[in-house]
Amino acid sequence: MKVLMWCDNLATRRDLEAAWMAAGLTVLKKNTTEVPDCIVIDMAVRNPCVRIAELRAAHPQVDIIAFASKFDAEAFAAAQEAGATEMAAQNSIVERVTRRAPK
Repeated sequence: MKVLMWCDNLATRRDLEAAWMAAGLTVLKKNTTEVPDCIVIDMAVRNPCVRIAELRAAHPQVDIIAFASKFDAEAFAAAQEAGATEMAAQNSIVERVTRRAPK
């Protein structure tokens, strides 16, 4: 399974990449031309809803999961309006993505 991740926090990015790679997933680079199976975006990136809308336009059939370290109902509602499929807490994002991978 190929995951496209948008996360500006290097420590978070490193930890998520390591966990997903250990589970057998492939983490794509932001500038990839490959079609991902899932897109994950940190709500802490600059202009997350703009980025979600751009990713939704580029990949209309791909699920987009927005995550944040703290629950923010307004931010998550805006993310859904921009095109996010799901919302998740940062501490559950690894599992939310890995359980989507084929067994």
